[in-house]
Amino acid sequence: MAQDIHFTLNGDPTTVRTDPGRPLLDVLREDLGLTGTKYGCGEGQCGACSVLIGSERAFSCRTPVSAIAGKPVRTIEGLAAKGELHPVQQAFLEEQAFQCGYCTAGMIMTSVGLLERDSSPDEAGITAAMNGNLCRCCGYSEIRDAVKRAAALNSEEARR
Repeated sequence: MAQDIHFTLNGDPTTVRTDPGRPLLDVLREDLGLTGTKYGCGEGQCGACSVLIGSERAFSCRTPVSAIAGKPVRTIEGLAAKGELHPVQQAFLEEQAFQCGYCTAGMIMTSVGLLERDSSPDEAGITAAMNGNLCRCCGYSEIRDAVKRAAALNSEEARR
């Protein structure tokens, strides 16, 4: 039975009327038209569908929409502001941390969450946080370098 689910999406109060057991990914893509979050494996194993609930990564393919009631959700569409890329997006661009691009939104969202929790992660911290996000093109070293660059960019912005 459909219910109203109230939450904050990319900073905006949002309500959807849907079956509370539906995957968040389906609601984002089909009901709200936000197609940046990708369907990968459908099992929460690849990370292509990663979004942030607060600062925590969530696999939207396995998260029932009822689980986000009253919570802040961010997708890749909510990162850039006023025509400026988010520092993580900028770092991924500068480090060429993508090839086919399919995993990129999930990688970026996971990186944003990591840097919100730890502004200067070491190699082990980056590896642990990114575990669960797969890149079939094997761009892991560039992705790791992008996370490091984003941390540096964030640090520069904080000093200003």
